[in-house]
Amino acid sequence: MSEAPSLDPAMLRADFPFLEVEIGGKPVAYLDNGASTQKPRAVIARLSEFTAHEYANVHRGIHELSERATAAYEAARRRAAEFLGASQPEDIVFTRGTTEAINLVVNTWGETHVRPGDTILLTEMEHHSNLVPWLELARRKGAQVAFVPVTENGAALDLDAARRLLAARPRLFAFAHVSNTLGVISPVAELCALAREFGVTTVIDGAQSAGHLPVNVSALGCDFFVCSGHKMAGPTGIGLLFGRAELLEAMPPWQFGGEMVARVTYTGATFRPPPARFEAGTPAIIEAAGLHAAMDYLDAVGLPAIAAHCEHLGAQAAAALREIDGVRVFGPDGHRAGLVTFHVEDVHAHDLAFFANERGVAVRAGHHCAQPLMRKLGAPSSCRMSFYLYNTADEVARGVAAIREAVKFFTGS
Repeated sequence: MSEAPSLDPAMLRADFPFLEVEIGGKPVAYLDNGASTQKPRAVIARLSEFTAHEYANVHRGIHELSERATAAYEAARRRAAEFLGASQPEDIVFTRGTTEAINLVVNTWGETHVRPGDTILLTEMEHHSNLVPWLELARRKGAQVAFVPVTENGAALDLDAARRLLAARPRLFAFAHVSNTLGVISPVAELCALAREFGVTTVIDGAQSAGHLPVNVSALGCDFFVCSGHKMAGPTGIGLLFGRAELLEAMPPWQFGGEMVARVTYTGATFRPPPARFEAGTPAIIEAAGLHAAMDYLDAVGLPAIAAHCEHLGAQAAAALREIDGVRVFGPDGHRAGLVTFHVEDVHAHDLAFFANERGVAVRAGHHCAQPLMRKLGAPSSCRMSFYLYNTADEVARGVAAIREAVKFFTGS
């Protein structure tokens, strides 16, 4: 198990008013951060203040209020570029979240570049958001989809297979930085370097990594990177797409309407350069201000410390769950991200989650939007505990104790 990091979650918990909530008269142990994270007071206050005193529509007004709102919105873009290690703010497109960002790439870069007979390379551990859009693109284009396999019990990606598959020169390689189900942390820089060697474009799903561990897209060497605000202590309804400038500039628009146009006549239109080309209509202005505050907060805490803390809790939970008879833990035996997914034979995951809920513990149950992976692992449903900077070792112990009690109740062992 990893050593305990220096971050003090007990001190940080005061920043998150949600943690005062109770379930059934018990203090909540919120262990569902892979689905969405809670918001610190700084983010809540920024959303409130901007809504109450600074809101106006952006980019379209000459009046001072619009100019102020535009300045705040574009400041959030600059902050996002800094947060992700992009070379310039114009490389950042605001989206509604990871899912929309992937669909944007599919329907612009993918529609332009994928041809009949091409291969789109994914991995077996992808979330449906990074699977279904590519499957649909392949169907439309007459392309095929190949998958880098995971090793036994989902312990890792098969890197030898990845090298062989990339050497076959697929058109694109899209994969998760961190698996939302297995806790596998992909060697992104290594895989992107290999993809570049064979001329393969890369798309990184950073939904589970941005805001949880340090991310620098320039160092990773990826072509596209996507993430969601709500999984990194920010608001829902906003996410980020990073794209290399030369790729964004060559991509056609996806959605059409106001703001993204340069000139319109009754017979046609021309379009603005990125990122405006990809931000049709009124954007998530308030949410951008809140996401800015979230990034400031996370950097103030320190992403290396957050990563070490969450990974420590993940290792602690995995080790403790493996000691319970009948519990099968998926993913790495060693280093993992701050989440752990597990299955109990003949006990439905919903029953385990309901049992834990009665004890004030919130865990995820189901297929985690990874149905093909769960079927491959022989567990159509499973439970997941996922951790963030405000979770404690005591909460991990509460979660494990609830599962131990549930297993005993349902199996008699």
